[in-house]
Amino acid sequence: MLGNLKRHIVLMLLVSAASPVLAAPAPVSDLSENAEQNTASMSPETRVERLERLLQNSNRLRAQMQQQLDEMATDIQHLRGQLEKSDHDMGQMLSRQRELFVEIDRLRAELNSKNSQESQSGTKDNDQSASAGTYSEDANEQMAYQNAVDLILKKRDYAGAINAFTKFQRDFPKSNFAPNAHYWLGQLYYAKQQDDKAVESFKAVLDFPKSNKRADALVKLGDVEKRRRNDKLANQYYQQVIDEYPDTASAASAKRSMVK
Repeated sequence: MLGNLKRHIVLMLLVSAASPVLAAPAPVSDLSENAEQNTASMSPETRVERLERLLQNSNRLRAQMQQQLDEMATDIQHLRGQLEKSDHDMGQMLSRQRELFVEIDRLRAELNSKNSQESQSGTKDNDQSASAGTYSEDANEQMAYQNAVDLILKKRDYAGAINAFTKFQRDFPKSNFAPNAHYWLGQLYYAKQQDDKAVESFKAVLDFPKSNKRADALVKLGDVEKRRRNDKLANQYYQQVIDEYPDTASAASAKRSMVK
C-alpha cells in the first residue's frame, strides 16, 4: 500500500510540471512548416487540379475583361456614329437655312422695289401691282399678308409664319397674294424637309401663269425631286424653267441645278 501511495504522488508531481508546457501557444513557424508540409504532402494529381483551377479562374477573368472592352468599343463606335450623323444633319440644316435666307433677301428687295414703285404710281400702277400679287386695296388683307411675311423676315418665327400663311389662305382665298402665300409656304416646308407639303404648295403656284413666282416655284420643285433622288423628274422641272423663262435668273439657277 505504501508503494502505491508513492506512485500516485510521483504521477501528480509529473502532471503539475507538464501543465505549463502543454498550455504554451504553438509557434507561428510551426504552422508555416505544417502548411509547407501539407503542400509537400499533396499528391501530384492534387497539385495539377489546383493549378487547373487557378488557370480556369485566370481565363474566366480575362474573358470578362475582354467582354467589357468589346462592349466599351461598341459604345464608342455607336457614339461616334451619332456624332457624325449630328454633324451631317447640322450641315444640311445650315445649308437649307442659307438657301432660305438668300431667298428671303431676294424677296425683301423685290418687295421694297415694288412698294417704291407703288408709292410713286397712280391707280394704273396699283392695278398692275395687284395683278402681280404685291398690292391689295383691302387693308385687312394687305396687313394680314405683311404680318405673315414679317414673321419670317423680322422675327424668324417660321412655325408662326406657316400658321399665319395658312390662316391667310383661309381668310382670303381669292387674294392677289395667293401665289406668293403658296410660294412662301413651299419655302418654309422645304426648309423643314416636309417635301410632300412643299410640293403641294409649289404646284399651287403653277396655277397662276402670270405670277412672278411661277418660275421660282418650278425651280424649287426640281430641287425637291433632286433631294428625293428623282433625277429625271428634277431635270424635267429645270428644263421647263429654261424653256419657258429663258434669259432669267430662274433659268440660270435651273441650269446650275441640272443633274448630270
